[in-house]
Amino acid sequence: MMELIIVTGMAGAGKTSALNAMEDIGYYVVDNLPLALLRPFVRQCLEQPERFSRTAIVMDIRSCERYAELSEDVSDLRREMSGRILCRMLCLEASDQVLVTRFRTSRRSHPLAKRFEGDLGRAIAYEREHLQPLRAAADIMMDSSLLTASQLKDQIKNLFMPHITDAMTIQVMSFGFKYGAPMEADLVFDMRCLPNPYYVDELREHTGVEACVQEYVMQADESKEYYDKVTKMLDFLIPLYIQEGRPQLVVAFGCTGGQHRSVTFAELVSEYLRQQEIPLITLHRDYKKHKH
Repeated sequence: MMELIIVTGMAGAGKTSALNAMEDIGYYVVDNLPLALLRPFVRQCLEQPERFSRTAIVMDIRSCERYAELSEDVSDLRREMSGRILCRMLCLEASDQVLVTRFRTSRRSHPLAKRFEGDLGRAIAYEREHLQPLRAAADIMMDSSLLTASQLKDQIKNLFMPHITDAMTIQVMSFGFKYGAPMEADLVFDMRCLPNPYYVDELREHTGVEACVQEYVMQADESKEYYDKVTKMLDFLIPLYIQEGRPQLVVAFGCTGGQHRSVTFAELVSEYLRQQEIPLITLHRDYKKHKH
């Protein structure tokens, strides 16, 4: 079933920050979708369920003439596509004083500024008065008056993130130091201090994705202790990186040629993290280069 989040509410209340946070945790996001395109867009999404399984759309006073129209259309959409989509509405608000301060600080115009000849106070008052249908239809109301942009993003992630680790993409990679350390790596672990299968004739042409190499590397006590310390460190660090708001973490394991020891650790650590239901990508950058 497709998950559809309609993000709406007062201009300046933080809808853009909310949408950015939802994109960070894996939603396909669209800003300012015209109301007339809502149904065609949802039908298109349903035709590509893998790509659009989690979708968030900002729709506000820019998308329609009246908020009542938006409320009615969303209610109709829920009825018509019941069983095919799970549609929820998030409505954001903030106090008049906070909204005025935000618009003046950002030097951006209110969407209704022209209608009220640039009178920001009247534009805010008009929008708030007409927001009532959305307040009534909303599944989640959130007041951002006392929240920083970072705090708002954290709250959005906590509301809509199935697993805490969905907030950050993790890549585990292996590499060979003789080809250069990866510039994109956040954490680099040097495996060159561990027993090297390269010097074992029957293992030289194999790689760390194979059990024979993994067994040779991991039979050493220092390899077992290294693995234990690395996994404990990642258990400690990953939640901290997520809390910081980091969108990606690259963990790299390096050995001389990137064929045996680094690949072994990248494989084993990846499996350890997957057992904890942490989604990740495993990349072996250099492990085939010895064949060329």
